[in-house]
Amino acid sequence: MRRRPGDAPRIPVPAGDERHGPLPALLLTLTVVTGLVDAVSYLGLGRVFVGNMTGNVVLMGFALAGSAGLSALASVAALAAFLLGAFAGGRIGARYATHRGHLLRAAAAAQAVLVAVSVVVAAVAGAPVSAGARYTLIVLLGLAMGLQTAAARRLGVPELTTTVLTQTLTALAAGPSGRRGRGLLSVLAMFLGALVGALLVLHGHLVLTLGLALLLLAATSVTVHRLAATEPDWVRAGS
Repeated sequence: MRRRPGDAPRIPVPAGDERHGPLPALLLTLTVVTGLVDAVSYLGLGRVFVGNMTGNVVLMGFALAGSAGLSALASVAALAAFLLGAFAGGRIGARYATHRGHLLRAAAAAQAVLVAVSVVVAAVAGAPVSAGARYTLIVLLGLAMGLQTAAARRLGVPELTTTVLTQTLTALAAGPSGRRGRGLLSVLAMFLGALVGALLVLHGHLVLTLGLALLLLAATSVTVHRLAATEPDWVRAGS
């Protein structure tokens, strides 16, 4: 399709991904956000995951068994917030079921609001984070990650769940070789987010880490708004 004057800028997409347009690149950005946020929650909020619920359920079991340094209550709070966020994400997905651009824009914008509030809470709380601020951050971030996961599921781009890598890694090892590139990028995006997040949090920059996640979410929402403005084919492509 030839670009006309006034068209929104395009994000280059790999061959074979035209059906999903810029969605893979945008979902990879959200995968980086997951790494950043889980670095904050695990390293800064007391060894709990807010994005990786598989790991969180396992940590809950360890905590109930009496493992030192783990909190079953924190894991329950994260799990409950994630489920509530996923419910909200499902509602957004149902509302924008026929337009994937509007769906991603709305979900990323809602996430950005939740993370923005988290930035304020973390900045006011200071270090070390108090128990009240800790649980507030766990709930806010759990809501954001549940919403993101539900939205990504509704978008239906294979290998890009943005929060879960078990199936992606399985597909890398056992799936068709032609579809491994996207999965590998997803793993690398999660790793990059976790690495950068860990480096920042371990050096006392928890607020900065959340601020970086907020910047990526805001950029995703604005970008998809501009790219979907001309009603390209990918906004209605099936999963």
